[in-house]
Amino acid sequence: MSKLAAYRRSPIALIVLLFLGLTFTGTAYAALQPTAPVNASAASNSTGAVGDAEEGEKLFLANCASCHGKNAEGNGTEGPSLVGVGSAAVDFQVGTGRMPLASPGVQAPANPNQVNFSDKQIEQMGAFIDSLGPGPGLPDAEFLDLVNADIANGGKIFRTNCAMCHNSSAQGGALTRGKYAPSLMNVDNRHMYSAMLTGPQSMPVFNDATITPQEKEDVIAFINNIEEGGNAHGGHDLGSLGPAGDALFIWTLGIGLFIAAAVWLGRKAA
Repeated sequence: MSKLAAYRRSPIALIVLLFLGLTFTGTAYAALQPTAPVNASAASNSTGAVGDAEEGEKLFLANCASCHGKNAEGNGTEGPSLVGVGSAAVDFQVGTGRMPLASPGVQAPANPNQVNFSDKQIEQMGAFIDSLGPGPGLPDAEFLDLVNADIANGGKIFRTNCAMCHNSSAQGGALTRGKYAPSLMNVDNRHMYSAMLTGPQSMPVFNDATITPQEKEDVIAFINNIEEGGNAHGGHDLGSLGPAGDALFIWTLGIGLFIAAAVWLGRKAA
């Protein structure tokens, strides 16, 4: 008994007990944790995703790897890493014709006439990028149909977060160092949503914690309302440039009329 008591008092005994406890706990957790059932539908979707990623990798190697690297790891002088950007970024950049980049510049301009890939091919490239690391996925269709959108709320969110760059009427505006915020007219709803989700170029990222999916739908509905009926109350739209266009019109025409009236009255008095 004295020998057993000596073992218990040994400083190594605590380490042994901790090791045995951790081993038992880990074994019990591995044996008892629930496993998700595997059904035919899930297996089919997984197989489809793998197939899309494989086809997407072929498209990527043929069209994108020269700048972004064979494993999308990036090239310090030409293209950034694409690991973790998600399929939403691929959909926005390739679907708007910004990528593949036509020529080097401070900013990649939208070029809808240069979209050389089908929707399926863009989806495949997105699946390949998704396979490299988790990132923002494509938006759900329910937030693109604008059925439940609140235009007034969208306007409030747009004026708070977007108008300082894109103009209060979403016509775009100049930024620093030759960059610019593009006009949001005639932009596909999906691409507007993906832009908010991924923050391309100089744009900040508005993830779902910052602007919820429903609020993103509201913002898109507000922009569509400007495009479709921003001049519904009559009058000339003045280019839909917002306060800047209105001020220019008042200065050139309104002030001009006042000056002309003052000159006319002065001559008549003389």
